Amino acid sequence: MDHHPKFEGFRFIGDKRTQLVYDLTTWDDDDVINEIADEGVGLGFGPDTLDEARNRGYTLATVGKKRLKRKPRA
Repeated sequence: MDHHPKFEGFRFIGDKRTQLVYDLTTWDDDDVINEIADEGVGLGFGPDTLDEARNRGYTLATVGKKRLKRKPRA
């Protein structure tokens, strides 16, 4: 997928509602990333690594993986 303009400097984008992290270099579903950006529930990580996302409690999203969408705390 091409990087969304809001997250063009990031490889990994987290969804605050589901605690899933998306790798923009391998993720093919643009609708999911656009929804995250439009809803304002996306989170970029610094440093931009999967390890940092996991340190914050996020799990790598895979095709078909679903979680309840909760209201983000912050």
